[in-house]
Amino acid sequence: MRQRFALPAALFAIGLVVYGALAWERLGKQSGAPHFVYQADAWLHGQVSVDRPLPNDDWAVVETVELVDGSQVSGRRLVTRRLFRSIDGVELDLAQIKRSLGHTAYVSFPPVPSLIMLPGAMLHGRAANDVIPTILIAALILPLAFSVLRRLAAAGLSTRSLTDDLWLVAMLGFGSVLFFSAVQGKVWYTAHVVGVALALGYAWASIEARSPLLAGLALGAAALTRTPMAFMFPLFLFEAWRMAARHVAASDTPAGASASMNLRAGRAAMRRALVKPLVRFAIPIAGFAILGMIYNQVRFGSPTEFGHSYLALGDFRPVRQQVQIEQFGLASYHYLERNLAVAFTLLPDLLPRAPFVQVSGHGVAMWVTTPLLLYVVWPRDKNALHRPLWITVALVALPSLLYMNSGWVQFGYRFSLDYMVFLMMLVAIGGRPLRGTAKALIVAGIVVNLFGAATFDRAWKYYRVGGNAYDVVVPH
Repeated sequence: MRQRFALPAALFAIGLVVYGALAWERLGKQSGAPHFVYQADAWLHGQVSVDRPLPNDDWAVVETVELVDGSQVSGRRLVTRRLFRSIDGVELDLAQIKRSLGHTAYVSFPPVPSLIMLPGAMLHGRAANDVIPTILIAALILPLAFSVLRRLAAAGLSTRSLTDDLWLVAMLGFGSVLFFSAVQGKVWYTAHVVGVALALGYAWASIEARSPLLAGLALGAAALTRTPMAFMFPLFLFEAWRMAARHVAASDTPAGASASMNLRAGRAAMRRALVKPLVRFAIPIAGFAILGMIYNQVRFGSPTEFGHSYLALGDFRPVRQQVQIEQFGLASYHYLERNLAVAFTLLPDLLPRAPFVQVSGHGVAMWVTTPLLLYVVWPRDKNALHRPLWITVALVALPSLLYMNSGWVQFGYRFSLDYMVFLMMLVAIGGRPLRGTAKALIVAGIVVNLFGAATFDRAWKYYRVGGNAYDVVVPH
């Protein structure tokens, strides 16, 4: 028993030491964007809104106004037109407003990561540390990733050795944008770290549809952590179908039955084999969905609005993205070209003088931060998980590719963390040997991401964050 847990415990300890060392001076204080701490403290005081003062940006701010007819309406002022848009979508001319009755602020991010801040908020209120809880979850990712990879091997879906799997754990933990995200604290990066941990729990439970209830719980919690992760569902569905088909194939066929009778019997058997796991999978997802919709309805009058339609700075001024949100919406084909460029083509600038290298505020492409991902394009083997994993990656990636924000400001394309677990699994089942070239690519990724973890939000001379946040090429 001790040997079984020794390696996962060692991986957790390594994560704590490495992430802690790279966070270092941040460990003893709250980050500059402690939104989840503020939300946890608000819950403890029996409210869903957050009181001022509010640091940083990306709060959801609803203004309540009194109209000239004496009625009250809540919503926000538009910046592209002289209109006030109510929470139910009605647009009013500003001339109809008699006076502002004040603003109400909410956390504009899904709420699950606030749960891990509750212990700290109980002890220290709004001053609680959000960096240490983030690092604890990040360190947990290493043994979870190892567990998923060993589960693939046990299921006969991966031929990787234990050593190979440790290399892949290193790729995820230190050779991807998880590294710089893990050592920040801050609302955006904490959400990614929690999301990766939940994706690993979901993946482990989904392999051979091993634990439908756990898979549903992990997916539901992930959807209320990072909204695009609601689309992780194909992996479990395909695995449930595959295991049901295996069960039916192993069942005895009645002697002397006709082909049509066997077909009908087979379909009935498949339905019976699928009902139980699918129901157990769906129940917790439905529970999380209902809770999330009620939470959104209470705050914004809409079950599907998490608050990003009301983004504002801590002083209630509109965020810089507001013009594009009003022109094109939160999600649009308009953003696709930019986001594809950020994800796949953006490179750092090499300069002839110090600092010699500079990274755009949009970050650098995925293959630069995690070069081993090139292996997913040319797998040697394609087993039963190959297509389900790619479908899962595509569905989870699409919302972010159509989203109004590229991830700005970042070291690498952080939205890739929503599906990085499934890309790691594709490398694992792809069968290409992890020899000299592959290990060199993993080491290169670790070096690149070590630079990001050490410099991001510390040494801004290595980053270009001025200019227009919506252009891929940011002018000097």
